[in-house]
Amino acid sequence: MLRFQAAFRSLLACALLSPCLVVAQDAQTPAAPAAVGEPAPMPTAAERGKYLADAGNCLSCHTQAGAVPFSGGVAFETPFGKIYSTNITPDTATGIGRWTADDLRRAMHQGIGAGGMRIFPAFPYTSFTKVTDADVADIYAYLRTLKPVRYTPPANGLLFRMRWPLMFWNALFFEEGRYKPNPTQSTEWNRGAYLVEGLGHCSACHTPRNRLMAEQAARAYEGGAIQDKVEKSKTRRWSAVNLTSAKHGLASWSVADLTRYLHTGYSTRAGTFGPMNEVIVNSLKKLKTEDVRAMAVYLKSLPGREYSGETVSAEQAKPGESVYEDRCEKCHSSSGRGGIFSGPPLAGSAIVQAEDPASLVNIILYGPETPKDVTLGAWETMPSYADVLSDEQIVAVANYMRGSWGNRARPLTKTDVTEQR
Repeated sequence: MLRFQAAFRSLLACALLSPCLVVAQDAQTPAAPAAVGEPAPMPTAAERGKYLADAGNCLSCHTQAGAVPFSGGVAFETPFGKIYSTNITPDTATGIGRWTADDLRRAMHQGIGAGGMRIFPAFPYTSFTKVTDADVADIYAYLRTLKPVRYTPPANGLLFRMRWPLMFWNALFFEEGRYKPNPTQSTEWNRGAYLVEGLGHCSACHTPRNRLMAEQAARAYEGGAIQDKVEKSKTRRWSAVNLTSAKHGLASWSVADLTRYLHTGYSTRAGTFGPMNEVIVNSLKKLKTEDVRAMAVYLKSLPGREYSGETVSAEQAKPGESVYEDRCEKCHSSSGRGGIFSGPPLAGSAIVQAEDPASLVNIILYGPETPKDVTLGAWETMPSYADVLSDEQIVAVANYMRGSWGNRARPLTKTDVTEQR
């Protein structure tokens, strides 16, 4: 159920995906206000479950554009073929209407669906295994309130029809177990860890993967790569930024910066674009401020290793200076610090310094696609430069940004740009 946001979209690790209640008041009889001093009614299991489903971003992975929510059929491109998300409405023929609460618990905790069929970790049970039994029960209660939809998603690619390899994959890369609070940390930190590592499954996109598409635990949250649309008709690779406190990660962000960005899609450090749009609009924007702040507190505590690879030299950066002055300086300033009314800072930017420059190239080529639900302050809208700058010019200006103002990152090549065209 959640987007493996985020997500990862691949198999065997390959694996990539498997896959409100609003209590109506009588229109003629408004609800009586609670008496002064009377405590507010406790939320029902289904209401709690909706909030948890929002935290997991189930909507993004299980809803096609224009379709009934949670009816499945979202396609994910992987190195092993295409896989489609499942219908998780309570339809008894094509959805999960025959599932019990224990069936959902096994799916989320063990990656085993009703009937014993193994689920590909595109459905991130590797993260959901940390979710408490009580929270899974509430999610089940919420899913049972959805309108049943009779819809069968398209058949997955050939390799995704074989489930037996997952026994070996799980033995190598999956450890079942609920989240255990760290007694040396605050309640807020533990709440953030629970959300980030469990329902939020942030590591699914922001952690590098090995050749079998399993997360590299030793490099947790140091940045990853996913496939997503760059334009309505095009799908390309995006790089998910380093979420640790490394200088090429979130070192320049404060807890307040990160809280505001995650909750609204905008802060003085950056604005949302690309795959994060759905994560913020369909998930984080709906959460309580205190929960989003807890996530920010946890993320800011993650230690990071500083970049030690090849960096852009002065000679490699120089050719892009004139392109930057002509096309970028007005909004991002000569210092790379951006401006309140013009554009976000590039100095210290996790996007600019990402080991995989895919997202940087995408934003230059296609510009940001800002969701209508997000207002990016007073910043000017960045145009697309796909028809303005040549591949050579994009390489040059990207290298200028990656080698200026204290930024440290590897140099781009022309291939880095042509792959994203």
